[in-house]
Order: sequence, then structure tokens, then C-alpha cells
Amino acid sequence: MGNLTGLLFAGGLGFMLLAIAGGLDFGAPPMLIGSAIQAQAPAETGATNIVTSVVLGYRAIDTLGELSILFAAAASAGLVLGRRHTSAGTQTEGGFILRTGGGILFPLMMTIGFYIIFHGHLTPGGGFQGGVILAAAFFLPLLARPGAKLHHSTLSLIEGFAGASFILVGLLALAEGKAFLQPLLIQDTLGQLFSAGTLPLLYLAVGLKVGAELASLLSRLAQTEASQ
Repeated sequence: MGNLTGLLFAGGLGFMLLAIAGGLDFGAPPMLIGSAIQAQAPAETGATNIVTSVVLGYRAIDTLGELSILFAAAASAGLVLGRRHTSAGTQTEGGFILRTGGGILFPLMMTIGFYIIFHGHLTPGGGFQGGVILAAAFFLPLLARPGAKLHHSTLSLIEGFAGASFILVGLLALAEGKAFLQPLLIQDTLGQLFSAGTLPLLYLAVGLKVGAELASLLSRLAQTEASQ
């Protein structure tokens, strides 16, 4: 029965793709919206990275929804793992190389994370990618020192402040008579750090929110593994 269901699904999917491909002119993909964004995004958003223009400019409300989903997932996982957490037994710290390497890599990873966040409108990267690096930077000392713990209250404060800042930037756009989260303070110096107006601020909020949530989740995972 399972094989028959899989075959029916694959056949239906193949028929749908053939029907879509049959209605397209060969060699002329219908990229009307994509072509318009590529032509207008640099002037409208001040970002040379078109992905940033889409994520924070043209569909920023969708990005806010993604952040909400990430928050709900991290909060739910934290509740489940928190209930499973028990007192841990004796834990052995990592060796000298691991502890020293963790201490050296922490500021470097923080620098790289913030660099990727602030330059997300110029080069590939942004708040999501940089936030993951920030989370890894805070999680690295936990690998070297299993007994160490992150301050979840501080991470919650950072996460809440970042989320509120993202919404506040959108409300400022409304106060200016523009659409919610529409980019503000766009400059003509395309390719410069401050050319994209409020987009780097939005990416900073995204990076801090993602970093705080993932760091808290990784910390709870490490505590749960250590307690077993």
C-alpha cells in the first residue's frame, strides 16, 4: 500500500511539472517579478545584495513571521527540555587545547558574526547567517566547560529587545506615512555600509534574535545530554 501511494504521488507530481513546463516558452523563463526586483531593488532599498532587498524590503512581514515561528519552536523545545532536565553528575572539563581554543575563537566568531550581519545588504550573508555564528560562539565555551551555563534570562532579554526593535522600525515607517517595514533613510551611495538605511538595523535585530534563541536552545540541549 505504501509503495502504491508513493507511485501515485510521484506520478501526480510528474504530471503537474510536465503541465507547467508545457505552458512555458523554451529558453524564456517567466521571471517578470524577479526581473523587476533586480532592476529596481538597488535604487529602492540601497542594497546591492538583492536577497536582502527581498527579505527585508519587499517581504519583510514574511520575515517577521519566520522569526515568530523560530521563537515558538525554540520556546517549545526549551519547555520540553527544561522538564527533562535533571541534576547532572560529575562533569569533566575539556583539555587545555579545547579550553584555550574556545577562549580564542569566541571573540573571533563574535566579530565574524557581527560583520556578516552588518554587511548582509552588501554581500551574501545577513541576520540569519550571522545569528547562527553568534549562537555557535556562545555555545563553544559550553563544549570546553560542560559545567558552565548560559544566563537564559539575559538571552531572553536580548531576544525580546531584538524582536521589539524589528517591530519598532516597522512602526516608524508607518509614522512616516509609508508601508509597514518599508526601508527608510535610503542613501544614494550604493555599495557603502550606510547606503541601505534601516535594513542593517533590521538585520541586526534578526541576528540578535536568532543568536539568542539558538544559543539558549543549544545550551538546553547540552544540559539535557549531560544529565543523562
